[in-house]
Amino acid sequence: MEDTDENRRAHLTQIQLVIIRMAANSFLLKGWSVTLVAALFALASVDSRQEFALLALLPAIVFWGLDAYYLRQENLFCELYDGIREAPLGTLKDTFSMDTKPYESKVQSLLKTLGASTVAVFHGAIVVAVVIGIIVLAIHGGTNNVNP
Repeated sequence: MEDTDENRRAHLTQIQLVIIRMAANSFLLKGWSVTLVAALFALASVDSRQEFALLALLPAIVFWGLDAYYLRQENLFCELYDGIREAPLGTLKDTFSMDTKPYESKVQSLLKTLGASTVAVFHGAIVVAVVIGIIVLAIHGGTNNVNP
């Protein structure tokens, strides 16, 4: 397929849709993370069972990793978008390519993306809250406040 102005616009639109989907996935992950952690803490506080609070660490850490993955993918597709946009018309050999491998060196690794402020602040706060909750349950877990 020829690299024409019309094909270029269609390709950029296709990439934009992927970027939007990655951002939406990241937003949904944050919502699910808060919901799952809150639900596990609710279960932990009802019976003063520290196991549920410890279990809350699992989704908090898993969603942190998934959010970083989606942020990295979003960044890769942004680089692909810029590469397609900046290439002189008629020079692209593989029209409608969604291959982001050539742009991996321009984007942080997954491990570095875990520390990106948009990911680390949100999920780090959840992990800290879980750890504080575990400590509170450990201290007050033995004293059930059951009314006679």
